[in-house]
Amino acid sequence: MSTAQAEPQISSGQQQITPDRIMQICWGFAPPLIIESAIHHHVFDVVDAAPKNLEEICKETKTDVRATRSVADALVGLNLLSKDKDGRYSTTPESSAFLISSKPSFMGGLFRHVSNQLVPPFLNLTEIMRVGSPADTVNKEVLGTEFFKDFVEDLFPMMYAGAMTLAHHIVSTKSEDRISVLDLAAGSGVWSVALAQISPKVKVTAVDWAGIIPVTKRVVERCGVADQYSYSAGDLLEADFGEKHSLAILGNIIHSEGEPRSHTLLEKTFHALGDGGTIAIAEFLVNEERTEPLMGLIFAVNMVVHTQDGYTFSFEEIRSWLEAVGFENVRLLPIPGPSPLILADKPKSK
Repeated sequence: MSTAQAEPQISSGQQQITPDRIMQICWGFAPPLIIESAIHHHVFDVVDAAPKNLEEICKETKTDVRATRSVADALVGLNLLSKDKDGRYSTTPESSAFLISSKPSFMGGLFRHVSNQLVPPFLNLTEIMRVGSPADTVNKEVLGTEFFKDFVEDLFPMMYAGAMTLAHHIVSTKSEDRISVLDLAAGSGVWSVALAQISPKVKVTAVDWAGIIPVTKRVVERCGVADQYSYSAGDLLEADFGEKHSLAILGNIIHSEGEPRSHTLLEKTFHALGDGGTIAIAEFLVNEERTEPLMGLIFAVNMVVHTQDGYTFSFEEIRSWLEAVGFENVRLLPIPGPSPLILADKPKSK
């Protein structure tokens, strides 16, 4: 085929079509790996205190000049580093806020898991599309415990601002002297930790696999709220939830459970709440047509490569499940994060 024949046919006045976006997508794997390497070698930490030239960075990080230059310049292109006219690198407001390992807002932990935990299953996606599910899944206890025991703690800063929004909302709307909170698939405990921190009335039952509970305990103790916690170990559909809770939190768990188990989990949660109790669900929501947002659509693929039945769902789908088991007043609570929280109430006895 000639060059002329290979070019896209464009009508007069139509915007020129170029392959730039396709090329960017093709190389989309690279930025997370570049950031992961920079975090591993403390590049952001080194230049955050004061601008440094390439030689100074390499001396402190003990890295190769050519390789470090390529990574640092790519980070400039990603707007995660800046470079002045003298060739000195420094952090940007964004990287200074979220990629400095000593700061509580550090979100670089997510990148630490990219190459070893997140990318490898995606390499099997072609085969998974044929057979329907991966050979092994992270929502089974043995593999899941190994996958999440470090990961959940690194996710804490990503969820904390949203957890604080929920905490203030719940404390302002619950008038009882004791706010009993059921934190399901608690992980780092971030969603209930925020509640415990702002109110001594909060008492939490954290539920997760036995291998994850020590992580929850460690974070809870570090956050200074250990005396407000008790624990129940086991699979969500088998563990003891207790009863008459004021609030039940499902923090990013429905997407990994999938629809059938989620229906059962919501019914079990309904019965564990007291009259007038509230359920709060954090998810990567998509719209009803499944055309946006992109993060939710990509995360559905992430669930396909990591779980047996996991997926992402719309607010309308989850609302119908909640109403089917008896919840009412299903609504959204805006939070800092990829999606608003879904809240719903168990009716009060008449």
